[in-house]
Amino acid sequence: QVQLVESGGRLVHSGGSLRLSCAASGRTFSSYAMGWFRQAPGKERDIVAAISWSASTTYYADSVKGRFTISRDNAKDTVYLQMNSLKPEDTAVYYCAAARIPQGVIVATVPREYDYWGQGTQVTVSS
Repeated sequence: QVQLVESGGRLVHSGGSLRLSCAASGRTFSSYAMGWFRQAPGKERDIVAAISWSASTTYYADSVKGRFTISRDNAKDTVYLQMNSLKPEDTAVYYCAAARIPQGVIVATVPREYDYWGQGTQVTVSS
């Protein structure tokens, strides 16, 4: 089992920045590829960014490229999502997820590939 706890979500003005954190506990964090997803009301849960366990490979949704950065600190069992130049359309519940992928260069980009999920943290961007 892997437990994931997100933090850092809050209300921010358009153009602002936030850093989300996801702390993991349980099994060896470094064996898991990690991802950030988001879900707005009435919409599907979509990938935002993903990172392999070695951090050698990252993936970003087109809508966040150049604005968001995913990173991880395996010594702290934590993955981060730095969000800059936030827009109202970034408003959603953001979820952290872990996928058991032992190959260090592979990321997972769809929800069904993930084994564990956090409870989510609300990000609201006002215009």
